[in-house]
Amino acid sequence: MTPKEPMPPSPYADIRTVGIPRALMFYRYETLWTSFFEAIGVRVVTSKPSERALLERGDALSMDECCLASKLYMGHADSLMDECDAIFVPSLANLGRFKSFCTKFQALPDLVRNTFCDTSPRIVSCLVEEQESSTSMQDAFIEMGMKFGCTKHDAKRAWKAARKASKNKRKNKEHAFDAKLDELRRRKKKAEASSDEKAPLAILVVAHPYVAKDPLMGKGIVDALEELGATVLFAQDFDREKALEKSFEFSATLPWIVNRELIGALLCLHEDIDGIVLVSAFPCGPDSMTNDAVTRCIKGKPMLSLTVDAQSGTAGLETRIESFIDILTYQREGGYLR
Repeated sequence: MTPKEPMPPSPYADIRTVGIPRALMFYRYETLWTSFFEAIGVRVVTSKPSERALLERGDALSMDECCLASKLYMGHADSLMDECDAIFVPSLANLGRFKSFCTKFQALPDLVRNTFCDTSPRIVSCLVEEQESSTSMQDAFIEMGMKFGCTKHDAKRAWKAARKASKNKRKNKEHAFDAKLDELRRRKKKAEASSDEKAPLAILVVAHPYVAKDPLMGKGIVDALEELGATVLFAQDFDREKALEKSFEFSATLPWIVNRELIGALLCLHEDIDGIVLVSAFPCGPDSMTNDAVTRCIKGKPMLSLTVDAQSGTAGLETRIESFIDILTYQREGGYLR
């Protein structure tokens, strides 16, 4: 009887607290990530909401060519260095064909390691790459759980719990979106039947979640729209599966999954909205291509394209938003613009 080979050491077994920067894909996978770590007994610490000081720190740590969202991520990562045992920085390549993420998400672990090479932070990571290596999100997380010392059975159970929590959170968002859309439709129908009623302007904000929902990058734009009386809908909150399917009517080869979902949502909601606001973090590569294609190819609705960068203030953006809402209001009241 041959002796059993010793089990390989668990590289993450001594980690008790994991830090997650509140930036980039945190806005898409927050519930999945936090639920998984909590299910395997690891405490999660997230960085504080974005503020100017975090951006300035991230800007100082980054190359000029990095997009604003990446610079902000580095500021968030830096703020966690003394708060946890390790930082969770996944490598996200794709979820299959035509479901890729921007290359910065695949390179992010290396980017963090090289940025903070003097302090050598401990990084917890996993690779999600379905197209070439067939490594699904589930496979990646189960393997990562085993690196924390979990059995495969326990890692699978943690994954199932995290996936369920994430799906429930997503369904709640979609139900809230549908309820808001139904109310808009009801009010528009009522306004059409009565000259005394005025339907609210429905504005669709089309932006990556980490731009649209970030307090520093997107909140000011949304606040400005709402202060002018507009009802804001977020393309990211629409049903992802329906949006993804619809996106192929726009392009058969567009590689990026999030941009696909945003464009698909825009197409599905085109008849229900009065205007579209495209928001991008300078200089986002995927957005520079897709937003240009959207403005050229999707007609019939007024469209405002905004780019947020590290130097821009809010005054210029607010002026453009005010002008945009004025145009929509003028058109609704029967005005004609050449």
